[in-house]
Amino acid sequence: MNQEKLSISDIKPKKIKKKLVRSENLPPLKPFLNSKFKKKRIGRGEGSGRGKTSGRGNKGQKSRTGYSKKIGFEGGQMPLYKRIPKRGFNNPFSKEYQIVNLFMIEKKGLSGEITIDTLKESGLIKKKDIPVKILGTGDISNVINVKVHSISKTAKEKIEAKGGKVELLEQK
Repeated sequence: MNQEKLSISDIKPKKIKKKLVRSENLPPLKPFLNSKFKKKRIGRGEGSGRGKTSGRGNKGQKSRTGYSKKIGFEGGQMPLYKRIPKRGFNNPFSKEYQIVNLFMIEKKGLSGEITIDTLKESGLIKKKDIPVKILGTGDISNVINVKVHSISKTAKEKIEAKGGKVELLEQK
């Protein structure tokens, strides 16, 4: 039994060179007139028109190597961000609540158990993921059980005076 030895070149398919065929209907493609510009070759002798100072002018900060204008730099003038007064205190730990007043609940005619879902469905709040706080502006006529993230003291007193309950949800 004579077995022929196979090499890798026998197994591997041969590469076929593809020829690009240009359609006879198309003219040779060229860029638009004046659409291609030569790169400015700076610092290549006086004859180039951009020799010696290489378009940077004479002396000064901008003519030096390594110069880069910083953001907000106004040429030595006091920058705008330093000229504007900064007053007050912005608390980085403040919590943002969606506020619902008792008169709003009364106006929508909500009664029974009021959760974040019912407030969203009635259109009193826009998003479910932002905490909700109920404030005591206005009065209520119905008995309501409220489940929200926060409630004011007066709102809690008014709800409990009507026989309702208040349950606070845990905030994320």
